[in-house]
Amino acid sequence: MGPQLHVYQSLWAMEFRQPGIPELSLEECFRRIHAAGFNGVAIDLGATDTETAKRCAGLLVEYQLGCMINAFPRSVEDLRAVFDLSNYLGAKVVNVIGQQMPVALPDCIKIVELWMREAKTAGVELLFETHRNSLLNDLYYILQIMESVPHMKICADLSHILVDREFRYPISTEADQMIDSVLRRSKSFQGRIATREQIQIPIGFPHHRKWIELFRTWWERGFRYWLETAAPTDTLIFLCELGPPDYAITGPDGRELSDRWQEALMIKGWVEDIWRRVSN
Repeated sequence: MGPQLHVYQSLWAMEFRQPGIPELSLEECFRRIHAAGFNGVAIDLGATDTETAKRCAGLLVEYQLGCMINAFPRSVEDLRAVFDLSNYLGAKVVNVIGQQMPVALPDCIKIVELWMREAKTAGVELLFETHRNSLLNDLYYILQIMESVPHMKICADLSHILVDREFRYPISTEADQMIDSVLRRSKSFQGRIATREQIQIPIGFPHHRKWIELFRTWWERGFRYWLETAAPTDTLIFLCELGPPDYAITGPDGRELSDRWQEALMIKGWVEDIWRRVSN
């Protein structure tokens, strides 16, 4: 059958956080995600407590959805608790947005290598997510860490990199080469569209087209690199992660400028089209 693409939806992204709009129940979130054809759900431990996450176990089985976890550990003890939850839920992968942020590169390398050993002991696939205000806060730092720890696996959320470095459009050759280095090491991808000043923009506005095409080009290149080393039984996870306010831009009434659910479905369609093109 060959390598597969699975598109997940973020449970955090199912939140409205809008004035006067009631939140969906956990079960309704799962029902909608399943009905839309997503392959799995990402549980974000920055937005969901452990008890709520555990309640997802039965829903994952009922709706036959895969699971991944996004976690924000501050210590080895935190990480072990995440791995216990991961095994309880049968999660395919854990993305860490590490909340230890040493300035010195050798100290960071020690953390990465320690956490990788802990993951191996727990039998968990561990990815380090490119994310601001975290262990992988800055692109230059990311490049040095990747060079120092060759077996480190990356989850590429390119929106954080673009905003962090404030790359101008068109992207310079030098900037694109740095992004390319991240893409070559990426084992999973997260989907939102950013500009050099905004982490998450409405994707239906015509003046955002150039940024959309940039991200789609990067995702396609990343998929191609992933396929070069993928085994026939491997699965690439792409996570649609369009966050609620304050990630989503709002107007003076506090309401969003676009429909994030419809945008998630659009991104899902884009990446499925890219996959069909690169995997044939």
